[in-house]
Amino acid sequence: MNADQEILNRRNFVSRTVRGAFALSLGPQLAQFVAAQEQTRSDTPAPQSTDAVEPWPLEKRVGFALVGLGRLSIDQLIPAFRVSKKAKLTALVSGDPAKAQRLAQENGVKPEAIYDYKTFGRIKDNPEVQVVYVVLPNSMHAEFTVAAAGAGKHVLCEKPMEVSVAKCQQMIAECQRAKVKLMIAYRIQYEPMNRAMQRIVRQQVFGPSKFIESANGLHVDQMGWRLKKEMSGGGAVGDLGVYCMNTIRFLLGEEPIEVSAETFRPPNDPRFKEVDATTIFQLRFPSGVLANCVCSFDSHATQSYRVAAGRGTFGMDPSFPYHGLKMFAKPNDPPLPQISEMDQFANELDHMADCVVNNRQPYTPGEEGLQDQRIIEAIFESAQHGKVVKLPTIDKLDAFRGTPPA
Repeated sequence: MNADQEILNRRNFVSRTVRGAFALSLGPQLAQFVAAQEQTRSDTPAPQSTDAVEPWPLEKRVGFALVGLGRLSIDQLIPAFRVSKKAKLTALVSGDPAKAQRLAQENGVKPEAIYDYKTFGRIKDNPEVQVVYVVLPNSMHAEFTVAAAGAGKHVLCEKPMEVSVAKCQQMIAECQRAKVKLMIAYRIQYEPMNRAMQRIVRQQVFGPSKFIESANGLHVDQMGWRLKKEMSGGGAVGDLGVYCMNTIRFLLGEEPIEVSAETFRPPNDPRFKEVDATTIFQLRFPSGVLANCVCSFDSHATQSYRVAAGRGTFGMDPSFPYHGLKMFAKPNDPPLPQISEMDQFANELDHMADCVVNNRQPYTPGEEGLQDQRIIEAIFESAQHGKVVKLPTIDKLDAFRGTPPA
């Protein structure tokens, strides 16, 4: 038995698949659920389909500056601006002048709207930039969020929010002081299939949820700053595990009260000198739901979650990628509603733009990222000391959230 198997067996984190016949037909419940897709509920409002939104005229769209021109910005965010209906790309910030100039020419960004990290403060004088989108290593999020707020710009920040609770609190405080909006880029919460799964949970279509399993793993040969503890804040937990914990919180509408965790770092593997390869953690919620989660930089690619309820199982596999998401339910009679794939990043951009123009609170504000960072720190504390860590009771995040597009 290898070390990974010993950890899994000892802590019994991997729950068994729900088996057997179900005593109650789900036809009426699923029919009710399908009908509910056309309604907007006050507790779980549905995001508006990008395809159904009339595009805003270009001059009315909200201007964004991308800070950081790595793979995510080039492969996902810049294409998302092209299909966005309310946002436009108006500035670039990069430490690579040649790359920034090339991307500016390809995407209609003015030469004078190219900044490097040292000249970022000059963005204050650019009226065509209303939102700064921070897409940098985690440990740099607070620095550029605070700088953007000081320049009077709203902030959309990638997840995880930062590498410490204190830094997250600083970001929230500085944005409040500057009276600018702060949104954390939890794209899953704006994606319609995952929102349909949320409705199934909240409406108890399959009965009350009992336990949830979620996995987010991939095999990496090298990932640069993500394998550096100081820059990433914890490797796979912040980069991949945050999807598991945030999505489960989003589905349930509850905040965990306890965390237990274990980590594994393969000996003599040069990739994992500073961060763990695999982390397994369990969240306990006030309703009694247990969530077993695993995140790894050293596994076959897997991105999924499964909810076991009183009369069925359902979820998404895959659940977290940019494309190819798939819903499932067992039993599935009548079938789940068919939902078309959408550009998840365009949804985010349009929501932030709408919040700016209409002076609305983002649905995933800074408090959302702060709560995940509390959980991340509790995971590391539990793994380090081999104990269950209790989480502080907080007000429901619904008090901080805005409303996504109807």
